[in-house]
Amino acid sequence: MSNQQHHYQQRRQRLMDALGSDAAVILTAYPERTRSKNIHYRFVQDKDFYYLTGFEEPDAVALLRPGHPQSFILFSRPKDPDQETSFGARAGIEGAINDFGADAAYSLDELDVRLPELLDQRTDILLGDEQERLGHKVWQWCNYQRRNTRFDQPKVYRRLRPLAEVLHPMRVIKDEMEIGRIRHAVSASCLAHRQVITHLKPEMNEAELSSLFNLELARHGCVSDPYPNILAGGERAMCLHYDHNNQPLDAGTLLLIDAGGEYRHYAADITRTYPVSGRYTEEQAIIYDLVLDALNAAIEQAKPGTPWNRLYDTAMEVISRGLVELGILQGSWEQVLKQGSHKPFSVHKTGHWLGLDVHDVGPYQDEQGRWRPLEAGMVLTIEPGLYFGATDLRVPERWRGIAIRIEDDILITADGNQVLSKSAPKTREEIESLMS
Repeated sequence: MSNQQHHYQQRRQRLMDALGSDAAVILTAYPERTRSKNIHYRFVQDKDFYYLTGFEEPDAVALLRPGHPQSFILFSRPKDPDQETSFGARAGIEGAINDFGADAAYSLDELDVRLPELLDQRTDILLGDEQERLGHKVWQWCNYQRRNTRFDQPKVYRRLRPLAEVLHPMRVIKDEMEIGRIRHAVSASCLAHRQVITHLKPEMNEAELSSLFNLELARHGCVSDPYPNILAGGERAMCLHYDHNNQPLDAGTLLLIDAGGEYRHYAADITRTYPVSGRYTEEQAIIYDLVLDALNAAIEQAKPGTPWNRLYDTAMEVISRGLVELGILQGSWEQVLKQGSHKPFSVHKTGHWLGLDVHDVGPYQDEQGRWRPLEAGMVLTIEPGLYFGATDLRVPERWRGIAIRIEDDILITADGNQVLSKSAPKTREEIESLMS
């Protein structure tokens, strides 16, 4: 077994140890999607399936049986020379065992016959099927035994529950391999942001800069993206997930770029806001520094034991104080914070888990509603922002048309944190110096 496959085996074992010998896990891969005729969209594997198997082919089904000598069963596409000539090599049944560590493997054609039998007498069935591909089949498999035994033989009554309930909290803590891949994705993304800074000038099209960003990512092995690039000039930055990226950039405005690479399935997510003409105006500079202060204050709180919500609360306290000091909001900052008067301008929360998904899975609160405390091995983003529409009469005219978001990727360590994205310039002095 390769060192990489050892990681997946350890994850499977950790999951099975948490379940016990009465459980079985049924996990399905994503299908291929047709774009047009026989042209497919680029295939992306189900993240839970990849996390536990490392298997990157579509349509596969995995079965995990805690405590069984053959605990990992994989159903996959068999070898097919004609299909492989057209669409690429397949692992096949032997490859599923030799290359991916399956204890036994079968063709997908055998799934409906073999899987019900492989459930044995287990009654606790966990299903990982985010796109609901298996549908009614799972209940057929679960009920097969009791419907196909003699009337006087014991029946197995099975319960079905979502795998995410157990697996997603585990995915929040990243192992050594995951952290290494995230570091690589973030490092490449920082270099790509520098490409944007050094080429940015008025009248450039957002598409040009997006292509430059992707070219730099490709140079570092990041050949896929975790989400569409967001390069929003001027008023377009008011749309949080603007991804048309097809407009020219006007002098004197700002470019908000929220973009990151993906390295071997692991995501980066970095946001910066750059002055199109090379220098921030006075008003842009004031709002930029306020958002940056909020980011830095929240980063200081990012350490083991800190409850998740404190990052947002800390950033919003800084934002509220600043909006009152600038005269954009009236009253004390405590009143502003309590009443939520800042929310129309801060719009969104200030971060999320980061990993196999850019908005990675895992709870932020426990079942009693208590915020999850940060732990070493967590990777997250912190991303405060302020948005003042060009026609927003709630703010003085001098601030209108300014939209700024700054986002860093953070690894929680045993004694604090590491800002993984620190090499993407974010102070005004760094940015203006590079642009000059």
